[in-house]
Amino acid sequence: MIIFVFLFALVPVFLLFQPFLLFAVKQQHKNVPPGSMGWPIIGETLSFLNPHKSNTLGLYLQDRCSRYGRIFKSHLFFHPTIVSCDHELNMFILQNEEKLFQGSYPKSIHGVLGDLSLLCIVGDHHKRLRHFALNLTNTCKSKAEYINDVDRLTISVMESWRNKKEVHFCEEMKKFTFNLIVKQILSMEPEEAEATNILEDFHTFMKGLISLPLCIPGTSYGKAVKARLRIHSTLKSIMRERKQESIRKGDYFDVLLSNSSTSDEEKISVALDLLLGGYETTSTLIAMILHFLGQSPDALQLLKEEHQAIRNRKEKGEGLNWEDYKQMEFTQNVINESLRCGNVVKFVHRKALKDVHFKGFLIPSGWKVLPILAASNLDPLVHENPTEFNPWRWNGQEKMKSYAAFGGGRRLCPGSDIAKVEAAIFLHHLVLNFRWRPQGVDYPVAYPYVDFHKGLPIEIEPYC
Repeated sequence: MIIFVFLFALVPVFLLFQPFLLFAVKQQHKNVPPGSMGWPIIGETLSFLNPHKSNTLGLYLQDRCSRYGRIFKSHLFFHPTIVSCDHELNMFILQNEEKLFQGSYPKSIHGVLGDLSLLCIVGDHHKRLRHFALNLTNTCKSKAEYINDVDRLTISVMESWRNKKEVHFCEEMKKFTFNLIVKQILSMEPEEAEATNILEDFHTFMKGLISLPLCIPGTSYGKAVKARLRIHSTLKSIMRERKQESIRKGDYFDVLLSNSSTSDEEKISVALDLLLGGYETTSTLIAMILHFLGQSPDALQLLKEEHQAIRNRKEKGEGLNWEDYKQMEFTQNVINESLRCGNVVKFVHRKALKDVHFKGFLIPSGWKVLPILAASNLDPLVHENPTEFNPWRWNGQEKMKSYAAFGGGRRLCPGSDIAKVEAAIFLHHLVLNFRWRPQGVDYPVAYPYVDFHKGLPIEIEPYC
């Protein structure tokens, strides 16, 4: 309620000036796409952020596309904005990062993630720090211990479910993915107090990440800022201890600390970004896979057959390895289709670095640009029967050209490959050990970050 009181208290102050502002926009820029600028200051932001099922565009985008077409103007996040639900323009934007467009996230995101977050920095600074984030993926791929860690932790989750009749799947997945990433980066075990505290702070962090930036006690945003400061303090304490006592644990934090070209604050920011990405995105992906598999018994059966064939080639109790992962071809189809249908990343924030002309429209220099990746994923001109969960559509690699589930271009999520590995290994053990069914109706909701309304409670039953 405080959000609406605050926003609408400002409306009368600027209502008088709106006609003049809109007139100025119209006079200054010709051939700008049609659209509506909405209310003073807040524009159409509240309508744009209205929660909806993540496998749809939501009422706001559906309405604007029907009125104005798939490219339209609006006023979002306090800026005049071009919104693109056009697949060709979306790909054009992603492919022209730092040439015609540049990452430009709202100040509220800077306040929570920090000014050195990979989401917030641009140019050569982003390129340099993203390189260190990519090192984690490369390090994991080069270590047999990584896939062993994923395999062992997955088995421990399966064992913990043996005597349970139901679980809240989203909560279980957040614990699972967090325990994995905190192990790889900081060598922490799940039972350690520091790991538990960081996990609790991440829960608070996510609730405030997409909220009105009121940094006052009691608000979601204020709590999120404090949660980030606590995580930052924990990482700084670990860094100080390792430096003073020359401690080396062979984890990714050691890799960061050994680099002399980055400041301590940059190292902490990269570590925090990796912890957050490895925790939130991967857990959401696995939950969406489970949800969509419930809609396709044929896909679930073929998935079981693929993983049973892999298990049949191995000795009893033998762990998975990278060669096994490479055999999970249909599993990759299921993962890709779940990403397409569920839209983990609905849109990204960009701004135009210069006037850009596309399909007869002008995107003015300095305007914000929102490529709606979900629109590409749900476009019937790109994907036949886009509302249908159909993993078989990913047979062959040609379709990957129309795929942007993790963003694209220079800002493609550096941990996307790791997320797929963890999802595939978890699926291997899940489909071979349990049958499940949803407890009530639940579905993924875009807030705009994706989560399940009820936490995806499921009834489970072991096969033996």
